[in-house]
Amino acid sequence: MTSNGNGSKERDSLASTETAQPRQAPLPESIGPYKILERIGEGGMGIVYLAEQSKPLRRRVALKVIKPGMDSKTIIARFEAERQALALMDHRSVARVFDAGTTDQGRPYFAMEHVPGVPITEHCDRQKLNIEERLNLFMEVCEGVQHAHQKGIIHRDIKPSNILVAIKDGKSQPKVIDFGVAKAMDHRLTERTIFTEQGQIIGTPSYMSPEQAEMTAQDVDTRTDIYSLGVLLYELLTGTLPFDPKSLLHAAFDEIRRIIREDQPRKPSTKLSDMSGDHDTDSTTAARNRHTSPEVLTRRLRGDLDWVTMKALEKDRTRRYATATDLAADIRRHLKNEPVVASPPSTAYRVKKFVRRNRGIVAAICVIALVLLAATGVSIRFALSEAEQRRIADQRADELKTVTEFQQSMLSDIDAEAMGKGIVAAQHESIRERMEGEGADAAQVEAALASFDGLLARVNSTNLALNVVDEYVLARAVETIDKEFADQPVTRAAMQQTVATTYLDIGLYDASMPLQEACLRTRRRELGDEHPSTLNSINKMGALLQLMGKYAEAEAYFREALRGRRRVLGDDHPSTLGSINNMGFLLESMGKYAEAEPFFRKALEGFRRVLGDDHPSTLNSIHNMGFLLKSMGKYAEPMPYYREALRGRRRVLGDDHPNTLISIDNMGALLKSMGKYAEAMPYYREALRGRRRVLGDDHPNTLISINNLGALLHAMGKNEEAEPIFREALEGFRRVLGDDHPHTLIAIGNMSKLLVEIGKSTEGERLAREATDRGRAALGETHWFLGNFLGKHGLALTSLGRYSEAEKALLEGHGILVAQLGDEHEQTLRVVGYIVTLYDAWHAAEPGKGYDAKAAEWRAKLPKTD
Repeated sequence: MTSNGNGSKERDSLASTETAQPRQAPLPESIGPYKILERIGEGGMGIVYLAEQSKPLRRRVALKVIKPGMDSKTIIARFEAERQALALMDHRSVARVFDAGTTDQGRPYFAMEHVPGVPITEHCDRQKLNIEERLNLFMEVCEGVQHAHQKGIIHRDIKPSNILVAIKDGKSQPKVIDFGVAKAMDHRLTERTIFTEQGQIIGTPSYMSPEQAEMTAQDVDTRTDIYSLGVLLYELLTGTLPFDPKSLLHAAFDEIRRIIREDQPRKPSTKLSDMSGDHDTDSTTAARNRHTSPEVLTRRLRGDLDWVTMKALEKDRTRRYATATDLAADIRRHLKNEPVVASPPSTAYRVKKFVRRNRGIVAAICVIALVLLAATGVSIRFALSEAEQRRIADQRADELKTVTEFQQSMLSDIDAEAMGKGIVAAQHESIRERMEGEGADAAQVEAALASFDGLLARVNSTNLALNVVDEYVLARAVETIDKEFADQPVTRAAMQQTVATTYLDIGLYDASMPLQEACLRTRRRELGDEHPSTLNSINKMGALLQLMGKYAEAEAYFREALRGRRRVLGDDHPSTLGSINNMGFLLESMGKYAEAEPFFRKALEGFRRVLGDDHPSTLNSIHNMGFLLKSMGKYAEPMPYYREALRGRRRVLGDDHPNTLISIDNMGALLKSMGKYAEAMPYYREALRGRRRVLGDDHPNTLISINNLGALLHAMGKNEEAEPIFREALEGFRRVLGDDHPHTLIAIGNMSKLLVEIGKSTEGERLAREATDRGRAALGETHWFLGNFLGKHGLALTSLGRYSEAEKALLEGHGILVAQLGDEHEQTLRVVGYIVTLYDAWHAAEPGKGYDAKAAEWRAKLPKTD
């Protein structure tokens, strides 16, 4: 029995059939070592019982036995093929085979995992899952099918009744079952040969691929399952099937095949729209089961989900997704608001997805576009004035260059989203305040406002969005700068600084570096080392190098910027205070906490006095002070700073500002360090959601949030949940920052410790050794990170029984941590615990050699617990 178009199906656990069954025979008491409890299903060739196994362990199984009278060579061959297919697989989304044998009458059977679930479509409707939840469940099914394909098995009968879903620990878990018509791709599943009889359709017509309908076995490959997955996706989204099952049921044999091979199904959104227009209750039911209205559901499917589904349902299999993984990946892109592979190559479409995924980045890029357009508009005027003034006096030219920089600086503060909403008056006020604060006269301010208004009048907002969000916009911006400002080096440097800073803000550090170098080089040459603009670029270079993990190089630039700003601007200038704060932040990153503290305290005192408590720079400084205290292990002291910074940032900057998200994430980190895991979780999850939405999945700060969430789950003992999250973070850091960046090294160390704890010590030791070797080369011999990595390497070596090597690593790591952090720091004590673990294990392996005494000696260094 197949779907009737509204999600209703039969309740067989393992198989379904479209023909009436004869009266059931009485239940056998037992089959082999299994006690029969009840009949739970019946398919074309087998009967399925719920049975109980008592030895060697007690469990319930689904026992599938070949039907009496179905003992032809072909049927037995298929039955054995299913048994062999399932035996090859080991995946959470595929039902497992436990045992196989024959009954007293010589009929084959096998015992498999009992899945106490319902068909996937029925489960989704019962639970009223929304579209996102259905898609997430479907992606798990794709993973199971991909696993089968990797084992060389094509299912050939994917449909809802062969995908059962049960709720385990509050989570829906799908299981792919019934490989009764599976086909081996690369090897024979049984010594018997399976022949497809002429005129017999293998599979269920409503879910059958066109090549299956051809009935040429040699022409079926894994993409036939992709088609069936497409039908299943169609049904999960719309509550109906691509082709009317009643028409297929009553059609002649050749007509069924023709429909499957030739008729083009309507897109899911079109099908729903047509159903709604006909006042069909199926449309209303489908929408209600997805917590929405028919109209909203139709709009939700239009676009990505139409394209993805129809690509899976392509008649030409070469145009389908190549693998189930590819299909799942496209759905994942849709859920992340990334362009899907199935979409037409439309620029407008790519723009829309980019804007939804990266609202903050779009605002920054819009700023670049405004800067370039505005500068192009005014550069002719300024260029002419500059040329004229060069003939009159060099100092007049310098003044005009400064005005150009005022214009650039003004535009860099424009809130693109607010501008898009038409809040032009607020932008005027911001422009006027900035320029007057920098010493511009009234005429210069009015000229800048007129230029801004002219820009808004000239630029159509839609075209602007389409142009600035193109994937190549930044590269084109750089080309424009070099071309348009070739003879205006100071203006060109200002433009380069804007783009370099934007690259830095969105996490593209390697792209930022050449622009930052070029800008600094020009400003040193044209303006001198102590010009405020030059000092700004020197400071930016330090910030970029720090973010790249090049701390020693960053320190030289930060110190130069600080010296110059003190000399030129004075100790209380906000830029000088910013340099003082930056020095503290760098020293903290280097593990030099004692040196960092006076910088942080002086910056905070200055910002409060000069700018007030609610200025963003003051809030940054408040947060940094708390961060330093937390890094020093003084967990009771940071909380007031963290709370003040978070409250202020939410109020002043908003919940989605990157700095607010930093506060949210670090509040979670502080609570985790205090052992308040339940309180930390909401902060970590809020920060991760915000960063994915605002910064995108590959921004370094987003990857930090992913890693932090994994660390919290690990601390809570939820290792199964933590492992994929740690892997996502590590893969992202390797891809975005490279193997030697400190963030990557921390992620490697975290992954190694988790692997050791879950019994994957060989892989854990390899990763811990990598973190240690790379950390030693990248950070030097004294950074406390190296002590941490050595501790994790020693723990991994201990788990492998390599005690001498472990002792060497642990003692070296402990020495580094004591020297850098002290005896009582959390990091130091953690390694002390690893050393105790080593000597306990060593004593157990080699008693009588004094390792018990060493364990006791190190155990005494740990804090006493109640």
